[in-house]
This record gives sequence, C-alpha cells and structure tokens, in this order.
Amino acid sequence: MPAPTAQVTKTYAQDTSSSIAFPAVEDPGVASRPFKSRPNAELAHDFLDLEFRMESGRANPYLSRFEGPISVKLQGAVPATAPADLAQVLGRLRNEAGLNVRFAKPQESASVTIEFLPRAKMQSLVPMAACFTVPRVQSWAEYQAERNGAKLDWTSVTHRDHVAIFIPSDAAPQEVRDCLNEETAQSMGPLNDLYRVADSVFNDDNFNSVLTQFDMLMLRLHYAPELRSGMNEAEVARHLPALLARYNPAGAYAGGQIGEIAPRVWISEVERAFGPVGSNSQRLAASNQMLHIAMTQGWHDNRLAFSLYAKGRSLATTDPTEAVKALRQAAQIYRSIPNTQIHLAHVDMQLAAIALAAGQNQQTIAFADRAIPVVKSAKNASLLATLMLIKAEALENLGQVAQARALRLDSLAWARYGFGSDEKVQARMADIASLGAHGTRG
Repeated sequence: MPAPTAQVTKTYAQDTSSSIAFPAVEDPGVASRPFKSRPNAELAHDFLDLEFRMESGRANPYLSRFEGPISVKLQGAVPATAPADLAQVLGRLRNEAGLNVRFAKPQESASVTIEFLPRAKMQSLVPMAACFTVPRVQSWAEYQAERNGAKLDWTSVTHRDHVAIFIPSDAAPQEVRDCLNEETAQSMGPLNDLYRVADSVFNDDNFNSVLTQFDMLMLRLHYAPELRSGMNEAEVARHLPALLARYNPAGAYAGGQIGEIAPRVWISEVERAFGPVGSNSQRLAASNQMLHIAMTQGWHDNRLAFSLYAKGRSLATTDPTEAVKALRQAAQIYRSIPNTQIHLAHVDMQLAAIALAAGQNQQTIAFADRAIPVVKSAKNASLLATLMLIKAEALENLGQVAQARALRLDSLAWARYGFGSDEKVQARMADIASLGAHGTRG
C-alpha cells in the first residue's frame, strides 16, 4: 500500500555546511560481534543482587521459584500478536534456559496468568507502570481486592504457586512483546532490575527489549537443581562458583568489576529524564543531575554512558553541537563494555537525526547504515522503522526519490508493529520529515 504522506514541503539539496563535528563512522560489522561472557565472579555478584534486592531498595530475604512444571495462560482482551509472541518466549525459555514451561490447558489453574486490560484502567491504580508482576493472585479483580494488603509483598514469598502479570491491551505490539519478555522472565526468576547490567532486559534503561544470553543464564541458575525455594543469600552464594563453572565455562577467568547498586536519587533522575511527563528543559536538568551523580559515584560503566546519552538526547534540538559531544562520549564508553551493540545503535539513531536536521545527508545515511543491522538482530521494530525513515529523508534530500520511497514502504510493517496505530506511524513519519525539511534549509 502507498506510504502515508507527511504534510511537509521541502526541496532537494546536497549536504549543507555545518559546524557540528560528527564522529567518524567506523566498524560496520558491529552486528556480527559474538556475545562475550563476563567473568563468573562478576556474574555471581549480579545474580545475588538480582535475586536478593528489590527495585525499591528493600532486601529480598528468600530465593523463590516454581518447584515443578510451570504453566502460563493469557486472559482478558488478548491482542492478536500476543499468543505468537508468548509462544516464542516460552520456546526460548525451554531451549535456552532449560525451564519446564508450557501453555496451560483450558480451565487449568495456571502458574502464571497474563491478563490484558486497557491502559487507562491499569494505570488508574499503577500510574507509572508500563506492565507489572505480582505474586499470589490470578486476576485483576483479585489484585484490586488485595492491593493494600500484605499478600502481594514479594519479600514474604518463599515459594511461588501463582503469579499474575498485567499488560495494557491497547499497547503497540512491540510494547506487548517487550512486556511478555521481561515480565514472564521475572514472574519465574529474578525480581530486581539493575542499571549496571548492560546486557539484560533486567535493566530499566530499556535498550534490550528481548531476553538476552545473560538473562537466560540467570534463569538457568535460578532453577539449578542445587538450589531450592526458601534459601537465603548465603546459602545460594555457596553454590554459585560450581554452578557458573558448569553453566558458563567461558566465564572462568579472573577480572571484572563488582559494581554497587545505583542509589535511588540517580534512579529518580532517570525517571524524570525519560518519563512520560515533563518539558525538555526538565529532562535536560534531570540528565545533568544523572551525569553529576554518576561522576560523583566514580562510575565508568554503562551508567555513566547512559547519563551522557540522556544529556545528548535532551540537547538534540536545542544545542546539537553539545548533544553530539555528549553522545560521542557515551559511545566511547559503550564500546569499552561487552555486548552493547544495541546501545551504540541507539546513539547512532540520535546522531543520525541530528545530522539530518543539520543538512548532513551523507553523514545521516552512514549512521543509519551502521545501526540498521544491529537493530534488526535485536528485533527492535520501532527503532528500525525510525532509522529507515531517517535514511529515507536523507536519500530524498539527495534527490534519490525512488530509493527513498521504497525504503519508506519497507519501513511500514516494522513501524506498525513498533508503534501500533497508523496515526502513530504517520506522526513519527511527520516528525522525521520535519527534520529533513529543516536540513534542506541549512
């Protein structure tokens, strides 16, 4: 079908001059870099923090898991894409993490119940949650009845019998899939999220959207036969060296970093910088605070890179020169960290958008071309569609109209999966077209 038109008029132009010093585009083979295991001592520390801490900062005294086969069912206003996406998640959990998991039979009381309901209804009780997981209930009605009591306190759970996941039924297909990946894994395994762990969906930076090899290893450890529900941290820790030697022999080398959990004050600034409300100036202020805290903490890991990324993102439209400086610094850090190809692709998307608005069309195409293979591999449809549309604008600005039109058509399937409605797809296309039009004016 024809591509939706963006009502923005522009003329064709070659690259215009710009004072922005964009970084060189190198390493087009980044997508093919193999997964690199981190040292097992570092992985053991990550596992313990994922298992025995909560996002709120509270301690979680017990390892808890399902003992025996795990069944999963969907209920409520189930989106059309959800059954197939969940089947893929469960297949990976079986094949890569060794979990005994399956779809529940009709009328069976499932171990994990995934209920879909309208976003407005869900967020009337939990305003900031995209999706979430609670213990000891099997429906939204049961959650409503128990939400002010002690029954839903994860820190009191020593054994999992029933867990419920709640996901918006009116979310874009990719958001539904991403919730199915993270929440299904957390309903069965570790409960915490750690900003310091770059190669995981158990991280609220949201760079990884589907379960990674690190996540599968954490789940395999969680269900190791040597462990059992009700164990405390010291009991679990005693088993980890032998378990990691068995499940991750590639990590049997010295080194690594034993990082601490990010303080709540930094996490609060992350939420301000990336949350659904707030002006651009407020986001910039929050990102500056993120960076200040990261430097005060002495971090040199992906949390410092994320703080720089947040600053660059906030400055993209108001001070592109400073934005590029921050993004370049973020990229330098990410390149020093294993398994951060998708993080670099996000940086490249920001750089491509800035280059497009600056009239640097060849530079725009180079950034997009470097990122696109990585994003395809990571299965991030919304980011892929955005990169394709940015590249299409640059091609059109260079007079390559047929190629631009073909690329926009190719982007549509990804865009509909990533953004949901045609209205949202057209809005994204219009936003990117306006960047291209800005670039043609120099």
